[in-house]
Amino acid sequence: MKKILLFSLLSITTITTISAQMPWGNMGGGKSIKGKITGQLIDSLSGEPVAYATLVLKKAGKDKEKDGIISEDNGKFRFDTKTGKYDVYASFIGYEEKIIRDVELTLKDPDYDIGKIMMVQDNVVLDEVEITGERALIENKVDKLVYNVEQDASIAGGDATDALRKVPLLSVDLDGNVSLRGSRNVQILINGKPSGMFSNNVADALKMFPADQIKKVEVITAPSAKYDGEGSAGIINIVTKKENIEGISGNINASVGIRQNSLNAGLNAGKGRFGFNSSVGLFYMWPQDTDVTFDRTQFLADDDVATYTTRGTQKTSRLGANGTASMFYDFNAFNAINSSFTYRGFGFDFDGTTTSEIIDPSLMIQNEFTRINRGDNLFGGFDWNTDYTKKWEDDEDRELVFAVQYSKGDNNQDNFVDETHQIAEFDRVSEIVNDGDNYETTLQVDYTQPLPKSYKLEVGAKTVIRDISSDYRNSIFDGNSFIDIPSQTNIFDYDQDVLAGYAQLSFILKKKYSITFGTRYERTEIAGRFLEGEPNPFENDYENWLPNVTISRTMKNFRTLKLSYSRRIQRPTLFFINPFNNNTDQFNRTIGNPLLDPEVVHQYEVSYNMTVAGITFFGSGFFRYTEDIIESTLGLDDNGISVNSFSNVGSNQSIGLNLFATKSINKITLRGGGNFYSYDAQGTVNGVDLERTALQYDLFFNGDYSITGDFKVDFFGFFQAPKATLQGENPAFSIWGFGLRRDIGKLSLGIQVIEPFRRVQNFVSDLDGPDFTQSYSYGVPFRSIGINVRYKFGKVDFKERKSKIKNSDTKQGQQGGGGQGGGQMGQG
Repeated sequence: MKKILLFSLLSITTITTISAQMPWGNMGGGKSIKGKITGQLIDSLSGEPVAYATLVLKKAGKDKEKDGIISEDNGKFRFDTKTGKYDVYASFIGYEEKIIRDVELTLKDPDYDIGKIMMVQDNVVLDEVEITGERALIENKVDKLVYNVEQDASIAGGDATDALRKVPLLSVDLDGNVSLRGSRNVQILINGKPSGMFSNNVADALKMFPADQIKKVEVITAPSAKYDGEGSAGIINIVTKKENIEGISGNINASVGIRQNSLNAGLNAGKGRFGFNSSVGLFYMWPQDTDVTFDRTQFLADDDVATYTTRGTQKTSRLGANGTASMFYDFNAFNAINSSFTYRGFGFDFDGTTTSEIIDPSLMIQNEFTRINRGDNLFGGFDWNTDYTKKWEDDEDRELVFAVQYSKGDNNQDNFVDETHQIAEFDRVSEIVNDGDNYETTLQVDYTQPLPKSYKLEVGAKTVIRDISSDYRNSIFDGNSFIDIPSQTNIFDYDQDVLAGYAQLSFILKKKYSITFGTRYERTEIAGRFLEGEPNPFENDYENWLPNVTISRTMKNFRTLKLSYSRRIQRPTLFFINPFNNNTDQFNRTIGNPLLDPEVVHQYEVSYNMTVAGITFFGSGFFRYTEDIIESTLGLDDNGISVNSFSNVGSNQSIGLNLFATKSINKITLRGGGNFYSYDAQGTVNGVDLERTALQYDLFFNGDYSITGDFKVDFFGFFQAPKATLQGENPAFSIWGFGLRRDIGKLSLGIQVIEPFRRVQNFVSDLDGPDFTQSYSYGVPFRSIGINVRYKFGKVDFKERKSKIKNSDTKQGQQGGGGQGGGQMGQG
């Protein structure tokens, strides 16, 4: 711990000293005859930067190209050239070409800043594709794929899982587990930074996040070195609608349906160099009944079998709330501070009754029993982020950022069990409680230094300090009071400290190649201990060098070819390591594994996009090799009790293909595609060598039809094949629906319909081992109809700001319905 803090302070001091002393910002100035032309491309409709547009420099009045570059992700560009008079041409698909003429560099003034160049969207038909003033639903950019959620009427009133389910490359099952190219090892960010809301259980958190608060979703499959090494499959960045503004505005959004309801409101204000925004949201899901079926068969000697069956119904409801307040202040054009505070609380309660039967000839037992199970699960916490940004007057692309983040996450599970058995000695009344806390402190510094000829150097350092605890208790009612069971009651403390540093260089080569390469160093120190009855705490530390390289080639007619390689890791969080013995079902228990190692992932990727005959096509292929993969495992102990846990089971190699295409014909736009990938794993589970090969896939389609300029229909469909593991497979999943939206001035009315002809959908998962088979199924209400009302007021100029902290370095819990917790952290 002391080493990490000392190294962090030295890294920050070194970067700060270098940034203060470097003379690069003045290169090309003085008496030199070489200068620079700078500017920024802005979408005239949305006010957002236009990234990766083509810029060409020509001598004034001449046709010959002198230089060519691509705008950066913030829309900025820079030409380094000799004094003279020039014309600058800016172009990008869907925009009118912009020409800035007679830009003159002189010996007295060799630097010329054009400022903001407003790019106007083109309304004419190009190649049979109609480009309108509304932003496209899906944008394929050089470094990421963007899904503009606010343009989709079919998710009004839904939650974040409904939005992510519509994004190409992603798949989301019923529980809310998100996969990117078949891997759940993704890092989810909110506005480019981590949120403690995902530190406990990603699936449950996404269900509490209203889709109406989401502006867009960005998918990054090959993160650069400046991102944390975690999130081995990639990064998902959810950008919300809250932005800093000039003026006053607000919005109210209400949705009511037969399955879920939400209410959201926001107020934004800004004037001059100061801005403030706030939002609150409420979410409630009506109680719903889930039918549960469980069957396990254990193979005994002499061809005997032992069976355990369960049938029953569980009623579940969900309630969530969140609030955010943020502000910014620009001291001047070169110094600014940005701070935000987010509070959240969400949970679910359940009440179920099941009947079960156990038959075991080896123990001469035949026992029927009834279980009443009630539970309350509460997940809450807060995030506080503050960034300070410094720029330089002689070069505004030169930037130094200090950032700090403090987060707290709560994970409280309270379960009550009352069992009445045919064999009375098995009767029990129990309380099973787990109170988890996750504290995270992050310190980060990033420095960006532009270099001549469109080169850019980025360096940074980061420290993440995590203190995680799990206070768990299992007690039995003895007729008078609840008595703790010592072997199942303890406090587990887990410290995970991460030190990271990175360096990255990007540049344009021969006007058409965009190249980024870098490396990241991460050191992890782990310490775990039980406060009672465990004299031997455990410690572990490891180091990782994580290189990456991306080469992008732009061609005529807006075609792009990209190649990339990255090496990343996936650390287990408390969800996986928590030793809490959850024996709500005492014959089918779940317990974490505190001795898990991180996964190590190597990924190669090639992607290509083009537009032919009005069809925009995107395709990518990848090869991913994972060492020490973490999977859920199931085994039987000597008493025939199922024990569910997690293990580093072995290795997996996956070859995959992602396809996506879109076509617009008049007022109709159609989109479709799929993800196809292999599962080829070898490993050991409970001492048994296993291997499994499977072809997995998911398919999707969606589209929209503009009846009039303010009346729109959206529709979608999705199918996900069963997901393979070494011991079996998880259930398949499908969904379809449509939505309508009518805008009337500042008022918007909508309706959403999901699966109108299917009241209940059933899901089945199967597992098997050398001495058992197990099947679990549950059926949930699926039909959903809801209405949505939106109202906006005020008129503002949006100016988006984002925190620099993007913690993304832990494998997050994924199973819906009450995970055990964990932490995660991202860029820097």
